[in-house]
Amino acid sequence: MTAGAPHVLDNPALASLTGPHAHFAEKRGRVLRYPVEVSPWLALPDTPDAGDWADLAALAGPGAEVPLTAYAGQLPEGWEITFHVEGVQLVDDGLTTAPDPEAVRLGPDDIPEILDLIERTRPGPFLPRTIEMGAYLGIRRDGALVAMAGERLHPPGWTEISAVCTDAAVRGQGLATRLVLAVAHGIRERGETPFLHTGAKNTGAIRLYESLGFRLRRTTAFLAARVPERLPEAVS
Repeated sequence: MTAGAPHVLDNPALASLTGPHAHFAEKRGRVLRYPVEVSPWLALPDTPDAGDWADLAALAGPGAEVPLTAYAGQLPEGWEITFHVEGVQLVDDGLTTAPDPEAVRLGPDDIPEILDLIERTRPGPFLPRTIEMGAYLGIRRDGALVAMAGERLHPPGWTEISAVCTDAAVRGQGLATRLVLAVAHGIRERGETPFLHTGAKNTGAIRLYESLGFRLRRTTAFLAARVPERLPEAVS
């Protein structure tokens, strides 16, 4: 890679949707997105032009709210930021991974329980088909799903760990840590490198991830913006 060239993790959704997750990609021009029932992630080019913004607007529809994670440029006239939270991206820098004997692979039959756990714990977006993005592991107690973690974005050579959550009744038992290391083990077994995102103010989680062997790679931002109800007329 030449000096100054973009890294695949600088625009991970684009790298994912043009790489291992290309089969998910819905495309208009240079704009790509996951199906809305799979993930809210979408991908703009590294330096979007007016045509790209018009394609995004057409893909999403007037008045739609769209995520613009990691985008740091100016929005076109008429676009309104509706959500902005500073975030961090962490990468594997010496994790001691291991499979977990209590962890079970989650599948389509588990989706109602998964969505219920996500609703109670709020780790981030999880939709009815998110489970198709990669392997998701869970831990059950008395038959009930109480903790989970899994794989989301998949840039070439990398896999994002996401949906890390634990029911309040069993927090403090290290279940999330065990699941993160188990998911990371599966990623490593494929010859890939784990990474993850979290909020910059989530200092407890950041300290935990760093203690496990993740290191901060970059700061980023989780953004969403509203498509204008009426777009400017295209100039021919």
